[in-house]
Amino acid sequence: MYIRQISLISFEEIIKFQQENKLEMIFSQINISKLTSALRKTAEKRGPKGYEPSSLIYALIAMQVEKIQTIKDLVLNLKQNPILRYCCGFDVLGQVPSESTFSRFLNRLTETDELEKLFHQLVLEAKELNIIDGDHISIDSTKLDSYEAAEPKKSIVDDGTNPNWGMKRDTNGNNIKWFGWKLYILCDSKSELPLDISISPASVYDGTVAISLIERFFSNYKDTFKPTYYSMDSGYDFEYIYKDIINDFNGIPIIAYNPRKSYAPPEGLDSNFNPICSAGYKLVYWGKDRNYLKFRCPHAVDKCNCPFGMDWCSSSNYGYTFKINYKENPRIHGYPLRSSKEWQNQYNKRTSVERCNSRLKQYLNLDNIRSKGIKKAKVHALLNCISLVAGTMALNSNKSLSKAA
Repeated sequence: MYIRQISLISFEEIIKFQQENKLEMIFSQINISKLTSALRKTAEKRGPKGYEPSSLIYALIAMQVEKIQTIKDLVLNLKQNPILRYCCGFDVLGQVPSESTFSRFLNRLTETDELEKLFHQLVLEAKELNIIDGDHISIDSTKLDSYEAAEPKKSIVDDGTNPNWGMKRDTNGNNIKWFGWKLYILCDSKSELPLDISISPASVYDGTVAISLIERFFSNYKDTFKPTYYSMDSGYDFEYIYKDIINDFNGIPIIAYNPRKSYAPPEGLDSNFNPICSAGYKLVYWGKDRNYLKFRCPHAVDKCNCPFGMDWCSSSNYGYTFKINYKENPRIHGYPLRSSKEWQNQYNKRTSVERCNSRLKQYLNLDNIRSKGIKKAKVHALLNCISLVAGTMALNSNKSLSKAA
């Protein structure tokens, strides 16, 4: 029976709602009970108990959704906007937390992994709602400017915890240089939502992070996801990435080829990575048998009129046959073939991670880190990812759609 796949409503739609409805819809999707339990002061501790962790968390999420630039601005908004105070759970007529209160709370968030667990739990709930698929995933990095002042490269302690200088090409091929971090996102290509993230100094090369991010992804979700396709751009074009995806994760790598200053295709292949015969004709793909790809003489299957005939390459009546185990060199002889429509269709889905990055920066507050250190940078990224997933869930769940109507 054919079942039509329902189109997802993207996060952009929730931005059009009034502040109260928008925040209530997003907060309704987030179960922060475990996080608040981990952060709430115990009864044995003396002194005032302060504000409820749940209200502080909601305020930090609201800061990302409303694109409030600084903690100082967040405090000012809470003072002046009773709707925002009400949505976050603060007393409408009471006091609001100070900047130092939020600063101390952010420090506590960096000392626990409960915020990351909350993000993973939201992803699992989105999968149960059939919003997230997980069959096709895409990986890419995006630049994040550091809150710390830029330093000369020679003065930076390169220990993996300090911001550094990075450079990458934009979609137009221009070099972009910045001081700060790289956020790596493993994205579900169907929903265009982040499934897992990792952060590093900007100087770290993309290709060195992919496998560790995939390993973290499987560790965090156990056997929940079993992706078939792993799509990445040419920054991840390394032989070990192909082999690890095939052998360790039982997946199919779809990675753009990086010629690395070579001006000709690999020997025995044409410019589209098709095997060619000794006469220079493109061999015809004839199917896959287990790990082997089979190609036949084009003259033998009437795809060309070779002046030498079949005898030039083989004495067999079947014609010359070329077989290759694609698992031995998947970067060059991958499956599906790089020249095929199937490969291109799967690679086109890689743009999902670019749209995910764009939403996090354009509609949320990802590109506005206001705290020092890699741990707080990750907390900032997690708050934005939580907002994106929860907002998309709110719009695509029947309960939330009925409430909005």
